[in-house]
Amino acid sequence: MYETWWKEAVVYQIYPKSFMDSNGDGIGDIPGIISKLDYLKELGITVLWICPLYRSPQKDNGYDISDYQAIHEAFGSMEDFEALLAGAHERGIKIVMDLVVNHTSDQHKWFVESRSSKESKYRDYYIWRDAKDGKEPTNWGGCFGGSAWQYDETTDQYYLHQFAVEQPDLNWENPVVRKEVFDMMNWWCEKGIDGFRMDVISLISKPEVYEDGPINTNDGYSAVGCITANGHRVHEFLKEMNREVLSKYDLFTVGECSGVTVEEAKKYAGADTGELNMVFQFEHMDLDGDEHGKWTKKQLYLPDLKENFTKWQNELDGQAWNSLYWDNHDQPRIVSRWGNDSEEYRVLSAKMLGTCLHMMQGTPYIYQGEELGMTNFPFRNISQVDDIECKNAYQTLVLDKKEYSEETMFEIISKKSRDNARTPMQWNDSKNGGFTTGTPWLSVNPNYTYINAESQIHDPDSVFSYYKKLIELRKNNKIIVYGSYSLLCPDDEKIYAFLRTLGEEKLLVICNFTSETLALPSDVAEQKDMAKDIMISNYAEPSDTLRPYETVVYTF
Repeated sequence: MYETWWKEAVVYQIYPKSFMDSNGDGIGDIPGIISKLDYLKELGITVLWICPLYRSPQKDNGYDISDYQAIHEAFGSMEDFEALLAGAHERGIKIVMDLVVNHTSDQHKWFVESRSSKESKYRDYYIWRDAKDGKEPTNWGGCFGGSAWQYDETTDQYYLHQFAVEQPDLNWENPVVRKEVFDMMNWWCEKGIDGFRMDVISLISKPEVYEDGPINTNDGYSAVGCITANGHRVHEFLKEMNREVLSKYDLFTVGECSGVTVEEAKKYAGADTGELNMVFQFEHMDLDGDEHGKWTKKQLYLPDLKENFTKWQNELDGQAWNSLYWDNHDQPRIVSRWGNDSEEYRVLSAKMLGTCLHMMQGTPYIYQGEELGMTNFPFRNISQVDDIECKNAYQTLVLDKKEYSEETMFEIISKKSRDNARTPMQWNDSKNGGFTTGTPWLSVNPNYTYINAESQIHDPDSVFSYYKKLIELRKNNKIIVYGSYSLLCPDDEKIYAFLRTLGEEKLLVICNFTSETLALPSDVAEQKDMAKDIMISNYAEPSDTLRPYETVVYTF
């Protein structure tokens, strides 16, 4: 397996609206990010992935773009972005932009023109269809609920939108659309950015025939993402993108690929396939879902997680590259989800979860606040919610179908809503956690008074200091980046243990996912007895047992 900088990188994801507000308007901005570059350098990350900064009506928090080559006014100016790029590069940090090209905003000039007339030269930039039997062209349901088709009376046709009504899908079958996208990407690369995180890139290739699918969603529609994921031309389109853009620069590229399998991942991110560096897969994020999707109180069954991670670790080893993540802007906080956010165990479990992930093969991603052990928000009222997906689920499951009581739904929202990740960053114990001097666009978690960056930076026992050490270990130990992986005690419901091997080197990683004190399984104890030293642990002194949420990494 060849070595390269993007495999050895540690990525930090910023949700700009919630990171740091510099001007008191309650919305995070680019000057706010610039003011925290030294904090990020101190943490040790090497790549900064920033969620969309482009001009947008903000119907889906920036993932509805109206101008790909302009900065959204609330975030600042292009001059601000150029200052951010320069400031990051001065500190040895690369900048990765979010690329959203499955769809645009309905306010993008292309779509404004496209919907104006069937004769418009932009008409074929989007996907238009006639009604079928007086209804939508197909029974496809949008990812945020409802139909994936929107009727437009101007031309008496429907347009496809896999996400919000205001996010019409681009027609990638049109070579002019592809050229427009590639020209835009080259423009950003020439500006000096270091890569792209590609939003829902596995959905860009639509079926050859538009026909109804099986009904498998709560609102009676067919899940459009299952129909369009990994479409018949997606790899052709990405190879073309690689030829026209990506291969011309030394870039970091990761594709968000819903519905991706291991075999598909090898095509997207294979060592010699000429597409992307790596993909995001979601299988492990769906393990605590059921027939209601994510909107359930179902708990994680640890052997399922181990089986899933092991499949991706082993089957991509030497063939493609893994992305390692717990949190992002679309997922709740991991310490509240699969750790323990109580006062007693939050710090321990946050460190354990960080160790489990960062000791695997692949490129790790840290989502803003994860390095502090930030937790989910105690949502109790729909007025506290911003996320369109969450609002739609509340409408369907509580108001329309009455499948959940208000109380039950808010227990679930407090566990699963995307807004849990989007509450503002907690910088200190001053009002609004130091995020803004104004009124924050989304409420700050009340626990900012004791969970914040200022209280952790100089505390050697903090979650921040522990993540800093994890990053430093990764930089100095090739085995953590490139070593092969093998699972121990696969059926154990409480302990996750695995080995990493590179040549003569070996690591043993042990993680207790419970608040219990446990005896080591025999195969783990056998390996521990042969170990030489402790590389990292979240307890000060070693023990013969495995204490609550304990994690320890042994070297041989």
